[in-house]
Amino acid sequence: MDTPPGTGILPDFVAAAVNGSDRTFSLYVHVPFCSSRCGYCDFNTYISPDLGPGASHESYADTAIKELEFAADAMEKSGVQPKPLHSVFFGGGTPTLLPSTDLTRILKRADRLFGIDDTAEITTEANPDSLSREAVQGLADGGFNRVSMGMQSSVSHVLQVLERTHNPDNVDIAAEWIREAGLDMSLDLIFGTPGESLEDWERSLDAVLALQPDHVSAYGLIVEEGTKLAAQIRRGVYPNTDPDDQADKYLLTEERLDAAGYRWYEISNWAHDPHNEGLHQSQHNLAYWRDQDWWGIGPGAHSHMAGLRWWNAKHPAAYASRMLDNISPAIGQEIPDDDARLLEKIMLGVRLAEGLDLDVLAAQDKDAAMQARREANVLATQGLIEPAALEHGKIVPTLKGRLLDDAITRRLAGF
Repeated sequence: MDTPPGTGILPDFVAAAVNGSDRTFSLYVHVPFCSSRCGYCDFNTYISPDLGPGASHESYADTAIKELEFAADAMEKSGVQPKPLHSVFFGGGTPTLLPSTDLTRILKRADRLFGIDDTAEITTEANPDSLSREAVQGLADGGFNRVSMGMQSSVSHVLQVLERTHNPDNVDIAAEWIREAGLDMSLDLIFGTPGESLEDWERSLDAVLALQPDHVSAYGLIVEEGTKLAAQIRRGVYPNTDPDDQADKYLLTEERLDAAGYRWYEISNWAHDPHNEGLHQSQHNLAYWRDQDWWGIGPGAHSHMAGLRWWNAKHPAAYASRMLDNISPAIGQEIPDDDARLLEKIMLGVRLAEGLDLDVLAAQDKDAAMQARREANVLATQGLIEPAALEHGKIVPTLKGRLLDDAITRRLAGF
């Protein structure tokens, strides 16, 4: 294949940084198909089941496998030593609109090309109405060990505003199939939808806790420009989101989940871990937050290795056309400068319960280290970061700080 930006022959610094290091290597597979488009969604997803050669439900798995083979070849030619996959995540879109046989075929090819750690987390996203008992069992038999299901809410009128296609009963049924197959289960929620009361949100939390998932993600709704929901809010069909309402719902989420043995490890993520043993945390997402390496397969997918980033053609037809013509799907690359990388480390680090190392802010400069300590002391005085963690050189947000993590980032980044 032609040399793509940053991926045909990876720069020498990438191989040097990866080889002999403890950097983990993960795989993301983007499946861009949905049965309908939710009003709030701005993800790279498409409703049509056939977007041209190599970009249909029937042919997509072969196209993704072709990129997997390209990735393995590019790494070998660049002198990057083989490293088994730390985690694999199929996202979308709705990956489970494809047959489980196609998803497991992609996974098995990745295993043959790269190897997969015995303890690797292997996840697919799913919507409740895209699953069947047979499909879930097929995922389990094919090597998946985790399903992340888009529940969003258990209240019908909230689901209607979000334009979700499932009804609340579907979640219970799909959860039963996931448990029968012996898979770990994560449930994804959205709070702060227009028209959602605090009582509505509590009903959703009740429904989640009744299902006893291994992991819960709960995100405050962000109204993205260009979405149908944004247009509806502008026209007055729905009220805009309320930051105070979202804060109240976040506090209720923490209260209810913590009481049930779920521990926050990232601002929007909780793992069932009653004894704080680090159980059930999403290893794939932690790899992102910890600045590890991953290769992104599929249209619009982003990749990262040792500071080099690149991204694929966004539209499935353009992506598939490049793959079928033996042209790299990558259309752009960047190497962020030191300031940009520091800002990113701060933004991600202050979201984690494990915290951000204060040394990251020092940059081996005495004046910078002193300024970082002063700013951190101010944040501790304001009740935004944990004083005890700061004594050990860590910046960890308090509960108040989790609600104001942007303020922590701005202060530490010198905005």
